[in-house]
Amino acid sequence: MAKSGYKGISRIDCPENKTVGWYVRVRLNNVTKSKFVSDQRNGGKESALQRAIECRNQLEKELGKPRTDWVIVGKSRRNRSGVVGVRRTAKKYRGKDGTVYLNEVYEVTWNAGREKRGRTSVSISKYGETSAFRRACAIRRQKEHQLYGNVVTSKWAESFSKVCAA
Repeated sequence: MAKSGYKGISRIDCPENKTVGWYVRVRLNNVTKSKFVSDQRNGGKESALQRAIECRNQLEKELGKPRTDWVIVGKSRRNRSGVVGVRRTAKKYRGKDGTVYLNEVYEVTWNAGREKRGRTSVSISKYGETSAFRRACAIRRQKEHQLYGNVVTSKWAESFSKVCAA
């Protein structure tokens, strides 16, 4: 959280460059939109902050980003499963005889609070590729519902449900 107390809004105080105001920045799916809100043009520091909050909310709507103070992660080139918080990986475990084995799994991760992360996995050898992926997506949706409440309608949420349905 920025010092302003609002996500995506930072204070810039540089009078020698005539830059005094709030800097708004919103990012989703490798697209960044930003705007500078001047104190002088908006009637002072407090009214400029209110205008910056309005600008941030508008920029989030333009990008299709849900309005929340939590971190929302969009598409990433590193995510090969197509679903945020679900990845295919191999887990190592040691047998009774000391031999190291690999088990292919879909690993599910989520925020379990501001300072904690949750993690579980679904075995591909036990459930099969498709069923394991669907189970992992269901776990991720359940954890998001527990943490955030009702589903947020946005471009991000729609793409998430399409990928999990496949």
